[in-house]
This record gives sequence, structure tokens and C-alpha cells, in this order.
Amino acid sequence: MSEVLVARVGSAATTSRVALYVWLGLAAISLLIMAMIFAAPLAAWRAEAHATGAAQISSFIYATFSYVCHQLPERSFHVAGHKLAVCSRCTGIYGGFAFAVLLYPLARRLDHTETASRIWLILAALPLAIDFALGYFNIWPNTHASRFITGALFSSVAVFYIMPGLVDVSSVVARRLRS
Repeated sequence: MSEVLVARVGSAATTSRVALYVWLGLAAISLLIMAMIFAAPLAAWRAEAHATGAAQISSFIYATFSYVCHQLPERSFHVAGHKLAVCSRCTGIYGGFAFAVLLYPLARRLDHTETASRIWLILAALPLAIDFALGYFNIWPNTHASRFITGALFSSVAVFYIMPGLVDVSSVVARRLRS
């Protein structure tokens, strides 16, 4: 019986450690993405001042994000006279995700792998879908603010589904590697 208890305590310690690593990794990646989103226009602005290499950095970042975002200037926030690397909705998605990941440990334990009902994720996506549809069908013009807020809402809620899933999968892999 004591061997089973020791195994469970060891397993819980592994899960807690893995959860911390997952959270730190996800937070670092999220912050890096946000830094790149803002680095693109700042590098383009520096390139105007003939800064060596800034134009290549800016072009690389814009090209990288072009695979996940349309990057339309009229739908993007601007810094220093240059558009961000992604549109306002994507900025909200990435920003809301990063913000929620950073605050995640304040809302729930890192090693907690239970998720809420999927209805909450659907409800969080609903304002984004409505905002998109109203703009797409020219019923109501959406704005930078509405795009940003609906994207941030959706991604903030998504963190509470993604983080437990990553912790669960990572814990299983860590336990299998240990045995």
C-alpha cells in the first residue's frame, strides 16, 4: 500500500513540475509572438532611418505572419506609421491569449487538467463570429476595437482548454519516459 502512495505522490510531483514547464513555455512563446507583432513595424520604421538589417527583419516578420493573417492595412493597428504584423482581430487573439496565459496560475492550479463544458468556448466564439458576419455581409461595419475585443475574448477563454490539454499530454509523455 505504501508503494502505491509513493507512486501517486511521485506522479503528482511530476505532473506539477511538467505543468510549470508547460506554463512557462507557453507564456514565453506567447510573449515572443507579441514581441514579433510589434517588432515588425518598429523595424520598418528603423529601416526608414537607414538602419542596417532592419528592413530584412521587418520583411521576414511580415512574411512569417502572412501565412496566418491577411495583414490588410485598413484592418490593422499601426505603430510609427507602419501596420502591425497582423490585423486587429489577430492582435486581439494573440494578445488575449498571452494575457490569459500569464494570468492563468491566478485563476486555477497549473496541474488541474479538467476543462469546463465546451459551451463556454462556443459562447466565447459567438461574438467573434457575429462581428465577422455583420462586417462580411455589410450589415454593420466592424471596427478595430470590435475585432480586437472579440478576438481577445475568444483566445482568453481558449487558454482554459488549451493549457489543461497540454499539461495532460505532457504529463502522460513524462510518465512514460520515466518508466
